[in-house]
Amino acid sequence: SLASLPESVVAMDLREALRDGEYEATLREYLEHPVLANGFAALNTALFTSGLFLKIPRGVKVEVPIHLLFIGEAVAANPPPAAFPRVLVLAEENSSATIIESYAGTSDDGVYLTNAIVDLNLSEGARLDHYKIQRESRGAFHIAATRAELGPNSTYNTTAINFGAALSRHDIHVQMDHEGAECSVDGLYMVDGRQHTDTHSVIDHKQPHCSSHQLYKGILDGRSRAVFNGKVFVRHGAQQTDARQTNKNLLLSTDARVDTKPQLEIFADDVKCTHGAAVGQIDEEERFY
Repeated sequence: SLASLPESVVAMDLREALRDGEYEATLREYLEHPVLANGFAALNTALFTSGLFLKIPRGVKVEVPIHLLFIGEAVAANPPPAAFPRVLVLAEENSSATIIESYAGTSDDGVYLTNAIVDLNLSEGARLDHYKIQRESRGAFHIAATRAELGPNSTYNTTAINFGAALSRHDIHVQMDHEGAECSVDGLYMVDGRQHTDTHSVIDHKQPHCSSHQLYKGILDGRSRAVFNGKVFVRHGAQQTDARQTNKNLLLSTDARVDTKPQLEIFADDVKCTHGAAVGQIDEEERFY
């Protein structure tokens, strides 16, 4: 339903947008972007059959959240089915919107693969609040990549929440190649049984006077596994960078395991950067009370 969107907002099928001379060159640039040059991204680019192109025009503020719902369904097939969603969002100068990207399954234990890519481009002064909620079937496999390019003085806030899938992985790449850009990259994963969830993020500070804050929390039970690998690059010349990164994990079982590796690579000398990680169990006295 497009009823709540302002008339000036463009929301159309990617195939139609690729045939439109106004958008074709921009779309092809993103579909072939080298930042996402890995096997799963190549597979998505080769096999996706449809997707969403969303353009928020200059100065437009979309008051109602835009909800993108992807529903996976397991069918009696060998091999199991696979879906390759693709989304491209262009937020023009001084625009703003909230996007909710959610994944769900039609059964509790259906087996299927979701391999999704979301590209976001924020122009000068734009603001995007982005929420990703993953509640796939407990037998599903979920592979996703989110890539954001931030323009001057733009703001990107994202929160990823992972509950479902037997195995899930989320790659996040935020590129800050203009001064004054800000981002918050937060997340929560809650897994149990034999679930496995991976988060791999790269926040790339290429220009000075940018800030990034990242906070990820995990709760694990049973024999579940989680991996957090967060990398912050501060490039040569990116002075006055403010970058903070934290990963906290709570283990509810002695069989649960977390591998966490926050990383900083700094090539500038006038920055404020911190990172840290913690893994622990519930305190018995707190449990009692």
